[in-house]
Amino acid sequence: MSTTGTAWRRIADDLAASIQRGDFAIGASLPTALELASRYGVHRHTARQAFRHLQDLGLVSVEQGRGTFVTGKPFPYRIGRQVSFRQNFAAAGIETSGQVIASEVVEAGELVARAILVPEGTLVWAIRTFNLAAGLPISTAMHYLEVERFPDFATILRRESSSVSAALKVFGIDHYQRLATRLSARLATQAECELLAISKGAPVLTSEGLDGLPDGEPIHLVISAFAPERVEFVIEPDALTAA
Repeated sequence: MSTTGTAWRRIADDLAASIQRGDFAIGASLPTALELASRYGVHRHTARQAFRHLQDLGLVSVEQGRGTFVTGKPFPYRIGRQVSFRQNFAAAGIETSGQVIASEVVEAGELVARAILVPEGTLVWAIRTFNLAAGLPISTAMHYLEVERFPDFATILRRESSSVSAALKVFGIDHYQRLATRLSARLATQAECELLAISKGAPVLTSEGLDGLPDGEPIHLVISAFAPERVEFVIEPDALTAA
């Protein structure tokens, strides 16, 4: 990148060079706009313009009320026969964490009933989870499973730090696979904007995944929303990564 041009571009160039040298690790926070304004002798709006440029390049994430964080390249998120949030990021040496933030028992509507092959009106778990990688908000998801087949699943999922794989093992399911995945994009809801620390009206990448037993019996529908600048989907139809 050229170091000539306007003041905001010079700030952006300097920060980009620092990121590329590794001066700031992925997930690290950058100096505030006020700090940069003082350092470079410019108005804070000039520093904010530099942040916006770095965000457009995919180098940082500007999170309302928290600051500006280094993202580097988007995290690769592999989608194959088995899909696991933790395994995806662990393969890249990135620490993750997750939590259950809400759960309730509801009657299955048409979408859920059709997906997991139960009659409409069947009682199912509706569980919302939230995941971070390298300290950055990455995704939030809704999970649907039949209550009769998986009693107390929400409590077990909380105990297992929102790991579906670990929770299913409690029910004797050591192996399951992704039967189908539908990918799309839409505008984020207000709740998703708050959870993922993205701007109002920003888009999210969505994944509707159906998991089932090796014999093809569906057991789990998960609908996820991802912060788009932090992940890139890598489709690997024959991948057999551990779930």
